[in-house]
Amino acid sequence: MNRVSRRELMGAALGTVAVAGVARGPMQAGLSPRRRTRYIAAYDTESPACLAACRRIVQVHRRLEMPATFFITGRTLEANAGEYKELLADPLFEVASHTWSHKLLRDNALCGRAVPAEQRKEELFRSRELIERVFERPCVGLRPAVGFDNAFKGAGDVLALVREAGYRYVSSLLWGPDCSMPALLEEPFHYGADGFADVWELPGHGWHENLLKNHNRWGARRLTLWPSPMPEAIPARFVKTPQDEFEINRVFLEKALEANQAHVSLIWHPWSLFSFDPQMQMLELTFAHARKQGLRPSTYGDLFREVAG
Repeated sequence: MNRVSRRELMGAALGTVAVAGVARGPMQAGLSPRRRTRYIAAYDTESPACLAACRRIVQVHRRLEMPATFFITGRTLEANAGEYKELLADPLFEVASHTWSHKLLRDNALCGRAVPAEQRKEELFRSRELIERVFERPCVGLRPAVGFDNAFKGAGDVLALVREAGYRYVSSLLWGPDCSMPALLEEPFHYGADGFADVWELPGHGWHENLLKNHNRWGARRLTLWPSPMPEAIPARFVKTPQDEFEINRVFLEKALEANQAHVSLIWHPWSLFSFDPQMQMLELTFAHARKQGLRPSTYGDLFREVAG
């Protein structure tokens, strides 16, 4: 009997399937065989509500001397460029693109269809130009809106625009197989198989934390695989406290360290974090645990420089 994927059941025509909770495939060129796992705090900064959240998030990062990457949409930055520059123009932080207006660059079976080619170009070029103008430093990274379970594999048209716009890495692998949650502990790789060996994929891991809290009002929609490759990372209900959320985070931190992954980075949204936990207790718990476990605090830019040599 032929296997039918979740994506096929949802009527989309995308995809490859992985079956392990931790990626064990061959390492791409540029990665050393054994190295200290990096921990990367990263934020998809995509709405007006993110500004107040970022004020509190930055306070925590500065107090604990914890670096971070902020993926910000051009429209969000444009609306409050002076305040974001004051907050994020700090050597602790990398500022990277989250597209111009959070439009999809390729189809996502749960979140919708990609915009036409001309709009994709605007999403990529316009956001990077604004970030570099405001922060007066290179913007080398891109995280596309919502992410994908097959990254940009097979999307040569998008990768050509990524390269033309000047990005050196993307962080687009943000879902598990067949658009499931959580995103597994995948390793970095480059797009040489698609003809773009100079463009690197630096995946994100775990849950889109807003889905753990039902902040998108999807309800108890079936997002997990059955059987799950990471059952310990799937809560029995929506999280209710910062401690609940931390207990899920620690699964990914500890598994990444055990597997000697290049990095571990959870998928966070400032507006959602602040709505759920305005004191950012979860951040403090997670950062303390990362340091206790011996993970190396970094940015995505730091990881890119390591893997790309």
